[in-house]
Parts: sequence; structure tokens; C-alpha cells
Amino acid sequence: MNSQADSLNYFLGLNMGYSLVDAPWEVDANLVASGVIQVINDSSAFDMMTAQRVFRELNVALSEEQAAKADAEAIDNLEKGTAFLEENGKKEGVITTESGLQYEVITKGDGKIPADTSVVNVHYEGKLLDGTIFDSSYERGEPISFPLNQVIPGWTEGLQLMPVGSTYMLYIPSNLGYGSQTSGPIPGNSVLIFKVELLGIE
Repeated sequence: MNSQADSLNYFLGLNMGYSLVDAPWEVDANLVASGVIQVINDSSAFDMMTAQRVFRELNVALSEEQAAKADAEAIDNLEKGTAFLEENGKKEGVITTESGLQYEVITKGDGKIPADTSVVNVHYEGKLLDGTIFDSSYERGEPISFPLNQVIPGWTEGLQLMPVGSTYMLYIPSNLGYGSQTSGPIPGNSVLIFKVELLGIE
């Protein structure tokens, strides 16, 4: 770059690009660049008020489309989750509690059992029904500690079934997880499958 102005222009473009990386629509860099060039070359040909109105209308339409898609996905997830839990509950070794939580003992420790107010230290891996791993302390390389009364109900209940030193599989219905709302990488009405190692109580 030949000047500070060149650098400034380049980094202005970078900043704009970063702001569009996570846009909830498919970004066409060429069309974005065309809009920028049109304004810079002939701002008088550009009606700001019209553009803002159109942008708002498109943004509303996009939001409605995404909400409809999320609602349809949530309905589908609820049906798939119900079917999965019904079949999973028939498997040998899988226990279903009164709340609908399902668990399976992989290894049973002989330590203390936490209370709902305990702070526990665990290793865990969380998956969706399709096998997608959405969170893993194993991948991060270190366990995590948290109060049992500040997590999803399925964890609060499930961890109170585990003596320290145990490894359980928890199959958590959506009503004991994140419910019908999307939460980060977890779609609405998702059954959550966790492998949990209870390492200790703090």
C-alpha cells in the first residue's frame, strides 16, 4: 500500500467484511461492492431514505422467514425427540425417571452424591440426535465447575443421581433442556445427549 489513505481504505473494507461474516443471509460481496461504489462515485444518484426503507422491509421479511423455519424445525425436532426417547427407554440399562429424564450408568463411582445446591466438577460431551457435538469439555482439555441449581433441569436432576467417580449418559428431553427456543447451536425442542463424568464436589 502506497499511503496511509490506501491502508485506511483497505482496513475499512476489512471492517465491513467482518461485520458481514455472520450475517443471517448469503452475502454477495460483488453486490455489496457495487452498492459502495455507486454511492462513492455518485452519491446524488443514491436515495438514502428509500434504501433505508427497503433495507428495513427486507430485514423484517428475512426475520419472519427465519422464525418460520425455526418453528418448523422445532416441530420436527419435537416429533423426532419423542420417538427417540420412546425407543431409547426400552433399551436395557436405560432408566426413565418420573420427569422423563433418561440415564444410563456407564461406570458407577463410590463417592458422595451432590445436592441441588452443590458445586460440581465434571467432564462432559453434549450431542444432538444427529450426532453433532455442540459442546465438550474434553475438546477444551479441562473440566468445568458449576452450581447444580444454575444449569438446565436435566443436569440438575441427572447429576444428583451420580456418586462422585461415575460416568453416566443423560438423555434429556427438550422440556428439561432448552425448551422450544433455539440456544446457540442447539435448535428448539432438541433432545440433548450428554456423556458426563462427575469428578468431584467442591
